[in-house]
Amino acid sequence: MNEKMKVDKTYCMSSFLMYRTIVGHDRKFSENTIPSFYEATGSLEPIRNSGELERSLRRSVEQACQGGRAAIALSGGIDSAVLARFMPCGSVAYTFKCVVPGKEVTDETPQAARYAELCGLEHRVVEIYWDDFERYAPVLMRHKGAPIHSIEVQIYKAALQALADGMDTFIFGETADINYGGFTGLYSRDWTFGEFADRYAYIKPYHVLKEYEMVTEPLKAFEKDGMIDVHEFCRSIFLQEAMGSYTDACECAGIRLSTPYAQTRLSVPLDIERIRRGENKYLVREVFNRLYPGLEVPPKTPMPRPMNEWLSGWDGPRRSEFWPRCTAHMDGDQRWLVWGLEKFLNMLEE
Repeated sequence: MNEKMKVDKTYCMSSFLMYRTIVGHDRKFSENTIPSFYEATGSLEPIRNSGELERSLRRSVEQACQGGRAAIALSGGIDSAVLARFMPCGSVAYTFKCVVPGKEVTDETPQAARYAELCGLEHRVVEIYWDDFERYAPVLMRHKGAPIHSIEVQIYKAALQALADGMDTFIFGETADINYGGFTGLYSRDWTFGEFADRYAYIKPYHVLKEYEMVTEPLKAFEKDGMIDVHEFCRSIFLQEAMGSYTDACECAGIRLSTPYAQTRLSVPLDIERIRRGENKYLVREVFNRLYPGLEVPPKTPMPRPMNEWLSGWDGPRRSEFWPRCTAHMDGDQRWLVWGLEKFLNMLEE
């Protein structure tokens, strides 16, 4: 496989900006850099209802905890809260807390601490600073052979802490959104091929790169009669990108990764209309309501990473591949992708 990889820097840069990953697994940035990709192993357990989902998640968590040295990444959302209910009493739960000196940013630790108390877990906070991104991003990029999603730095730092605390397994609630309809915006309407390409692309490469390629092949496999099957796209391209981030960070740290939701697959059609009526991730919600009766479901928030604040003073890339001032009107998450791509290109020349 690696011997057949084609060096195609323009494709790889464009793909990363659009999808946060190199979608074509036969491409690489340079001759001596081999990217790693997430490959699912084993069969996925078919899920038809919330009862089956609850039983499957419980079994997966119990199996991950058999050695007695498993910890959970506990956010303020419902996905990890469900898994926390199945952890042995006294287990350790880690919550990420991004810190921007002098500014208030999203903080999930109070809600996560509430879950930990209800589940009898020991709650520990891992503080994340911009210095961590400058320190760990190059380590993770070298391991991955490609630029990285910003969440990898947080996962990696927490994994290092878990290892130092004597843990050997880290449990995450990743892919609940992907598998069970958590992306309200993506499911809010039907999308034509062109509309979804515009909606999903994190950065259109021609806004940033002087030489670029519009990488639309990943979408064509999920097009029928001009419309995109959003759920199947998420369960394929999006899942590979997301799980690639978690796998890279944990492998790089040297800790075993457990993702119970990723071991399942919804085997009945996703109820799009139910999601559009306001019940996104409805099967996970049903499980949450049984495990935490009377507890209000908190609003959904992505893993906190205040890139708007951290990269507010960055003037943009300086390499010749990029247009000058291309990041002037970008949000922080988009700036991170450009920052990370330039960092990786610089590393290739070192």
